[in-house]
Amino acid sequence: MNLQTIKVACSNCNLRELCMPMGLNEQQLQRIDEIVATRRKVKRGGTLFRNGEPFNSLYAIRTGFFKTCVATEDGRDQVTGFQMAGEIIGLDGIVNDHHTCDAVALEDAEVCVMPFDRLEELSREVTALQNHVHKIMSREIVREHGVMLLLGSMRAEERLAAFLLNLVQRLHARGFSQSELVLRMTREEIGSYLGLKLETVSRTFSKFVEEGIVEVKQRHVKILDTDALKRIVNNQQTCH
Repeated sequence: MNLQTIKVACSNCNLRELCMPMGLNEQQLQRIDEIVATRRKVKRGGTLFRNGEPFNSLYAIRTGFFKTCVATEDGRDQVTGFQMAGEIIGLDGIVNDHHTCDAVALEDAEVCVMPFDRLEELSREVTALQNHVHKIMSREIVREHGVMLLLGSMRAEERLAAFLLNLVQRLHARGFSQSELVLRMTREEIGSYLGLKLETVSRTFSKFVEEGIVEVKQRHVKILDTDALKRIVNNQQTCH
C-alpha cells in the first residue's frame, strides 16, 4: 500500500463506523481500502455531480455539508435533502444509471469515491458489506418517506421543529452537541426543503425564539427546550 492509500484508508478513518460495517476482519477492510483509494475535494458552491450525469460511484462524505436539489420547470431549485459527514451520497443514481439531482457543497467538502461496480463485486463476497449497503439505502428511503409525511400534513412549526430535531440527532451521532448547531444552509434552502416560504421560515424561527425554545444568532442555533420541539411534532402525530 502506498502512503496516499494509507492516508485515505477506511480502516483508520474516524467516520468508519458511520460509513462502513462493523466487525470486518483486517483482510476485508483492506479490500475496501483498495476500492476507496480516491478522495475528491469540492469547494463551497461546487457540484459533486449533476442531474443527468452517468452514475458510476457512491460518495462517503468525510468533511463538509451538501444539499441535493433539482431544478423545477420554472427554473427554481427544489432542495431534496441535506447530507453531512459520515453519510453516503449518490444513491439516486442506482435506479437508472444516471443521477437525478445536483449535489452542491454548502461548505468546502471532501468525499471518498466508491466506484459502484467494484463495491457491488466486493459486497457479493463480503456479506456484511452487502447488508450495510442495503441498510444505507433503506435508511434513505425511510428518510424520504418521513419528509413526504412531513410535507403532506404538518404546519410550519411542526415542519421546522421536526427538521431541527432530525438535524441535531444526526449531528449528535457524529459526536457533536445535542443542543447546538451551525446551520450550513440558508433560510431559503430550509424553506425549499420543507415546502415553506422564506418569510414563513423566518417567522417560525422568531416564534420559537419568543417562546424560549431556541436561541438564534445568525446561523448558530441553540436548542433550549428539546422537549418543547418534540411536543410540537408529537402533538401533530397523535392527532392523525
